[in-house]
Amino acid sequence: MNSTAAIEQDIRYILNHTKDLWESLRGRKILMTGGTGFFGKWLLQSFAEANTTLNLNAQLHILSRTPDRFRQIFPYLSEKRGIFFQQGDVRNFSIPEASFDYIIHAATEASVELNVENPLLMVDTIIEGTRSVLDFARSSGAKKVLFVSSGAVYGRQPAELSHIPETYTGGPDLSHPGAAYGEAKRLAELLCSVYFRQYQIETVIARCFAFVGPYLPLDLHFAIGNFIRDGLEKRPIRILGDGTTLRSYLYAADLAIWLWTLLLQGKSGQTYNVGSDREISILELARKVCDAFEDKIEVTVAQQPVPGKVPERYVPDISLAKRELGLDCWIDIDDAIRRTIRFYREIKK
Repeated sequence: MNSTAAIEQDIRYILNHTKDLWESLRGRKILMTGGTGFFGKWLLQSFAEANTTLNLNAQLHILSRTPDRFRQIFPYLSEKRGIFFQQGDVRNFSIPEASFDYIIHAATEASVELNVENPLLMVDTIIEGTRSVLDFARSSGAKKVLFVSSGAVYGRQPAELSHIPETYTGGPDLSHPGAAYGEAKRLAELLCSVYFRQYQIETVIARCFAFVGPYLPLDLHFAIGNFIRDGLEKRPIRILGDGTTLRSYLYAADLAIWLWTLLLQGKSGQTYNVGSDREISILELARKVCDAFEDKIEVTVAQQPVPGKVPERYVPDISLAKRELGLDCWIDIDDAIRRTIRFYREIKK
C-alpha cells in the first residue's frame, strides 16, 4: 500500500496543529507498542513527517511481533528516516542496553472476537504487557509514558449521564466474560498509577472512545467502518439493532493531535478522555454515510425502537482536555466520513 493524497492532506493538518510540540522531541528516542495498528499508523506517519520536515533527528522504535509483514504492506511507513522496528511480544520483550525518553503503550486494541473467544489471553496481553512496558520504562530511564486505555473502563454509561467524565467511578459487569477488555484496561491503569507513585514513572492515561478515519478496519465490529464498507460496495447499510444507540466519533487526524499533545503536554498522573463529545444516533450516522455517496444507498433497521426506552450511550465528557490542553474536535462527522471514503477509494485505484 502506498501513501494517498487524503493521508498527505491529513498529515499536513496534524503538523499544522502540533507545530509547537515537536521541539520537545528533538534528538529524543520514543518506543511505541501497537505501532502497526489503527492508532499506531497515524502516530508513526505524523512523527515521520515532523522528523523529516523539522530535521528533529529523533527516533521512533516500533515493537512488533511481525515487523517484516508490516514492512511489506506499508513500505512507505516503515522506510522513513528515524523509524526502527524491534521484534518482540509486548508481554515479555527485551531491548538490551536501550535508553528511551518517551514510551507510547498502544498495544491491544479492542477486539470483540478475542474478548469473546479467549478473554484470558485478552487479560494477559493487557496486564502483562502494561507491566512489562512500565518495568522497561524504569530500566530505560524514560521521561514519560502515555498509556492508551479505553472508555470501556467505565462499563455501561448510566442513562441519566449525557457525557461520562473522568471522575465517574463505575466499571464493567464482572459477571460477564465480555468485560475482560474493559476490566483489564482498568487494572492496567491502576498499574500506571502505582508506578507513578512508587517509582516516579510519569504516566498519562488516554481513555479512548470511538473514532473514524483512514486505516480504520471496515470488516470488524466498528459500526461506522461497516457502514462505509457497505456504501463503497453499493449495497444496503444494515443496522442490526434499533438505531437509537448514541455514540460520538473523533476523526483520526484529530486523534493523532490529541495523543501527541497528551504525551508531551499532558499532566503526569492524569487521565484524559479522548474522543468527541458530539453525540449521534447509529441511525443518523448511517444516514450521514449514505449522504456521502453519490449513489442512493438504502438503510435497513433490524429492530423497531421500544417506546419509552432510554437509548444506550457511549459519549465522553472532554472538558478536561479542552480546558487544560486546548484540544477539541475540529473535524466534524460529515467531513470525517467524506475523508475516510476518499482514502478507501484512493487505495483501490
